[in-house]
Amino acid sequence: MTEKGAPTARPIRYGPYPEITWPAILVGYFLGMLIAISIGYAALILGFSIEGSELAAILGFGILRGLMRRTSIIENNINQTIASAVNGASSGMMFSVPAIFILGYTDFNVPLMIIACVAGGVLGVAFIIPLRKQMIDYNRLAYPGGIAVATILKSPGAGVKKALLLLGGAAVSAGVHLVSQLTHVENLALGQYIGMPDYMNGVWYVSLLTIGAAYIAGRGGVYFVIGGYICYWILAPLLAAQGMLPDAATLAEAGASMPNYLRLTLFRPLGIGMLIGGALTGILLAFPLVVSAIRSMHTASKMKGDLSRDEMPIRLLYMAVAAAFVVLLVTAILSTPEITLVRGGLMALLGTLWIWMAGVVLSECIGRTNWSPLSGMTLIGITILLLVASGMTDRATVVSSIIVGAAMCVAMSQATDLMMDLKTGYLVGAIPRKQQIAQFLGTWLGPLVIMALILILHQAYQLGSERLPAPQGQALASMIQGILGGDVPVQKYIAGAGMGAILSASGIGGLGILVGLGFYLPFNIVLTYTIGTVLRVLTDRRPGRRFSEEVGIPVAAGLIVGEALVGVGFALYMVFGAVGAG
Repeated sequence: MTEKGAPTARPIRYGPYPEITWPAILVGYFLGMLIAISIGYAALILGFSIEGSELAAILGFGILRGLMRRTSIIENNINQTIASAVNGASSGMMFSVPAIFILGYTDFNVPLMIIACVAGGVLGVAFIIPLRKQMIDYNRLAYPGGIAVATILKSPGAGVKKALLLLGGAAVSAGVHLVSQLTHVENLALGQYIGMPDYMNGVWYVSLLTIGAAYIAGRGGVYFVIGGYICYWILAPLLAAQGMLPDAATLAEAGASMPNYLRLTLFRPLGIGMLIGGALTGILLAFPLVVSAIRSMHTASKMKGDLSRDEMPIRLLYMAVAAAFVVLLVTAILSTPEITLVRGGLMALLGTLWIWMAGVVLSECIGRTNWSPLSGMTLIGITILLLVASGMTDRATVVSSIIVGAAMCVAMSQATDLMMDLKTGYLVGAIPRKQQIAQFLGTWLGPLVIMALILILHQAYQLGSERLPAPQGQALASMIQGILGGDVPVQKYIAGAGMGAILSASGIGGLGILVGLGFYLPFNIVLTYTIGTVLRVLTDRRPGRRFSEEVGIPVAAGLIVGEALVGVGFALYMVFGAVGAG
């Protein structure tokens, strides 16, 4: 009997802690959809994706521990595994699918695209599972993102506090973006108040999402903003001093302002070239990792018969690979009537092989450097498919290549995501087999959510517009036009590719791509992004990195979520409100 007023002792738990449970699965699905929508929306603006595992772990504590009073960190680990698996489709599809809209082939088979991306996700997960022991147990690759998530899971009290900070940031960001949308004030031309010439483009984008993404990116964001400043605050004044800027008549004929004219005719083509050159150089520099990855595959193949009970049975993985290959084959053939069985089979086979190799290489890259050349691997993979599909009409070539290419991109994204999550599980004592099951459970939902998001956003705002630049999609679309013999500024692409290659050869992971995005994106986004970058540098110095990680990053993640949800909400209203009014 307990004394009156004395705290009641918690019942002693016997047996294993709960891991795969219905609360973990359902919360994972809910948070996965929320994060996929938020990060997918941000990727269409900024041109790069953000890892969702950390965000899912923070919000998972808020729900599972804060609201539902559940205490198992490995249960929350399953939640974040499922949520990040759902979000895995955001980078995979946002890097590839927008190209088909930008090129104007919007009459493609949408259900087929979704099925292909689900099949690709299954392939990516199945191919990477046999390498867990080699990469994590034996090679002990760092996977910094996985370590960061494990740190959150091991700090349950701090996790609830971070969830509240995230929700607070989301509320502020949602309020600001709501006012911006209602008043139609999306940009502030602050430069004109200090007499800044129009070619220097002193217009700031009203977006807390952009600030939040920059804060999370940290010092890496410095290289991104450098590209924009080089364009408008160095190159543009030099062109003006040389009298090489267009006159008013030329601008009137083009129907563009000076900054837009410079971006569309000069800076954007250079930026696209830098993206391609930087990505290809990054892959060449990763050749030692390719060799290491092949060795890992060789070692893992020797252990196939000796996988422990902690792993999924290898026969199930073989079945998953075979089934996914068949689905890729069927989707390739059904994508357009012009595809023959032989051509479709070759596309499915090459796609499957590229998923296998690229997924392993990307997992090795992100395990050692926390940087993944996903966009470069996507460009190369789709180029291979375009060459296989050449000889048909432009529409048939583009549609079939992007459908299979999107599946490849999702597969590569899922492979890297699973290895990071398995690293987290390794550090918190989770059972690998259960995490692998959780990844499969989340893989099917992401393509549905992202495809719906893309359709709604394109109808409301149009992909490739100033509102949603979709930089990676535009780069892919430009590359496709070049391969198909379109009218493209080849010299500018080559010059940009050379600059991107030189920057990436500096040894800083992804430098050519980051600077290229600064060239490519509208400068108003770069200016606002600068605020987040400066804030991160300042808070890392004082009050310190711990403050940045425990307070700054959760608030910054909230800024992304709040604005993205309001932006998608307005898009839904524009699409379905117009239908209702009609």
